[in-house]
Amino acid sequence: MKKSILIALFAMVMNMVFAQDDMPIVWETKLGHTIDYYGTDLSDQPNSYSFAANDKELSFFKNSDGSLIWTKSFKDMAPKLRKIDELLAFWESNTIFLFDRKLGKDQIACVDMTSGELLWNTDKYQEVTEDVVIYIPEEDGFAISLKKELVFIKARTGEEVWSTTKFKGVVGKYVYDASDHTMVMVNFVPGGLAAFFSGFKNQIARINMTNGEIMWESTYIGRAERKVISREFIYALDVIDGKVFLRMNGMQVYDYNTGASLWSAAFDFTADILKAPQGSTKFGVYGAVADPYIVGEDIYVLDMSNKKSQYVKKYDLQTGKLIWSSKEIKGARAIPGLKVVGDKVALQIGGRVETQYYRRYKCGDSWCSEWGITFPEVKPFGVQALNASDGTMAWESERFKKGITNSVSFDNYYIVCSGKALYSMDINSGDEKYEVPVAKGGVGQASLVMKYGDDVIVVIGEKGVSTFKAQDGDLIGSGKYKSASLESRIDDVVILKTAKADLAAFTLPDCNYKEFKAKTGAGTSVTTNGEHIFVYEKKLVTKLKTR
Repeated sequence: MKKSILIALFAMVMNMVFAQDDMPIVWETKLGHTIDYYGTDLSDQPNSYSFAANDKELSFFKNSDGSLIWTKSFKDMAPKLRKIDELLAFWESNTIFLFDRKLGKDQIACVDMTSGELLWNTDKYQEVTEDVVIYIPEEDGFAISLKKELVFIKARTGEEVWSTTKFKGVVGKYVYDASDHTMVMVNFVPGGLAAFFSGFKNQIARINMTNGEIMWESTYIGRAERKVISREFIYALDVIDGKVFLRMNGMQVYDYNTGASLWSAAFDFTADILKAPQGSTKFGVYGAVADPYIVGEDIYVLDMSNKKSQYVKKYDLQTGKLIWSSKEIKGARAIPGLKVVGDKVALQIGGRVETQYYRRYKCGDSWCSEWGITFPEVKPFGVQALNASDGTMAWESERFKKGITNSVSFDNYYIVCSGKALYSMDINSGDEKYEVPVAKGGVGQASLVMKYGDDVIVVIGEKGVSTFKAQDGDLIGSGKYKSASLESRIDDVVILKTAKADLAAFTLPDCNYKEFKAKTGAGTSVTTNGEHIFVYEKKLVTKLKTR
């Protein structure tokens, strides 16, 4: 009897030790219809709102308290639409597009978010998808890329302001000049739409947004892209001191007034190092090539134009003059890491890259769809350092030939993770300052490591999150969870999500976490500040606090 009581007491104590708090529920709203589509204004401002819909009805509700703003049937809002195939929200413009697709007779209806009133509808523009529309808030209008032309229409009226056949492809990242209503923009072709744009060529152009006049155009090297799910542009565009800087697979610099190419240290790279999951209609590989690294007036660039041999090159940032080129880095299929630490250029060869995809597949007698983000490893693996002064080899480590996730650098430390252990490397010699097994954190093998602050290594494990001091590898905090993958990391909040849609929000650096058990297949949206998560289940919308 006593033994049974002791066992029961021990079990209670252990449950208290390992029990985790649930994420606080800010509010719950039950809708009068199922949720097949949803969208969240991730800014989470006091006056922001979100939507949920099925094939017949659409509801908007306030993000602050979940109160319903309006619910309307599609046939009442837009009588010309017989069905709904897609909804596309433009939060900045306070409008939502509704699409009814029928070969050659597509209907687009634009609805005001706050009232549900129809603003305009048209069948003039065919084969319009999320991929080919961009909202230009500075002009309160939409740039829509069609097969033969780019058109610009007013957001609230649908009035066509201008069209041009001189710009092919989708408007990507841009820099707007309010003084003369012009903008510099880069074109691109979203995945799966290559055949849509006949006569496509890489264009960087400056356009007059008043009348659509192309003031100048030039050709860029490489492939501009936007991530499949998160929609981030994976290149940077800036205008500084009369120069246009395009950072994409290297650096390309143009004269802002004429578009003349001033200098280029860029290469054409296609990340075909991984196969798309079966049934994928959208697929992208990201982070396979490290971004250029700028130190003062110097820029270090990876040249991956040849799949069999690669180089690191150092240029003068202002003139584009080549200062040095390294020897060949033979056989690397991916070089995700390039960092300047002290007077050394640290290179991570192989390791984790990011993939994002959307696929449709047969499940039983019906079709299922899946959005996915994964972090697979790409071989071969290695770590080496070059002398920043002349590009000669300083050292190469044999330690990571069998595996590597990724590497991070601090002011005085270069940390490499093999998946099983953390290694602090002496950047000058390549010697190991310490080796710490990630199992010390109790969350399984590492799938990824990240930085937090000036001296904290964050380990995303198979079953949770742990943190270590970069200085000596001492364990700081650990939060053991279940098998899950990284959903989001915003400042000191790390969110993991299981295959069944359960969520855990960890707070760094102590790794305490709060969890939420969602229904299998639930949709989730994380706000840009990391403070809240919206969960969409059947007819229920729940807003959660991550802390």
